[in-house]
Amino acid sequence: MQPQEAKTITEFLTADFAAEMQTTLRVIEAVPNDNLGYQPDPKSKTGLGLVRHITLEDEWLLNCIADGVVVPPPDDSDACGIMTPADASARYADGVNKALDRVRAMSGEQLAAEIDFFGMMQLPAVSMLGMALKHSVHHRGQLSSYLRAMGGKVPGIYGPSADTQ
Repeated sequence: MQPQEAKTITEFLTADFAAEMQTTLRVIEAVPNDNLGYQPDPKSKTGLGLVRHITLEDEWLLNCIADGVVVPPPDDSDACGIMTPADASARYADGVNKALDRVRAMSGEQLAAEIDFFGMMQLPAVSMLGMALKHSVHHRGQLSSYLRAMGGKVPGIYGPSADTQ
């Protein structure tokens, strides 16, 4: 991939991520505080665990891209300090915006350079950005499917939901 191509694709993907981020915030903010331990299956994360995962890993993936190296993911236990959806929303809005700005500031050469993902794959940084966006949307979809079972309401995602009409 040529550096200018990588930069052009990054401009599109960061704008897309910023738009999706607003939807992700609405889903996080819709999580009810009184049922954060909800878990649809023993293999699944709890509601709070999934909120933490989205909040911390979106920021982490974007910062790994900006740094050009993938480091171990953040600790999403109680030690992370995210104890409520409001904590997560504030952290997500600030951290992901800053990380997106770091990715936007990368040069075309940096965006075309390959990043090793734990030895499993080597991808240009811009391709990692696409993966980060898909990761975010995937886990947001999981969390949105928890909402009604947790006693919450599903916000509009790509249009109104049964709860927003």
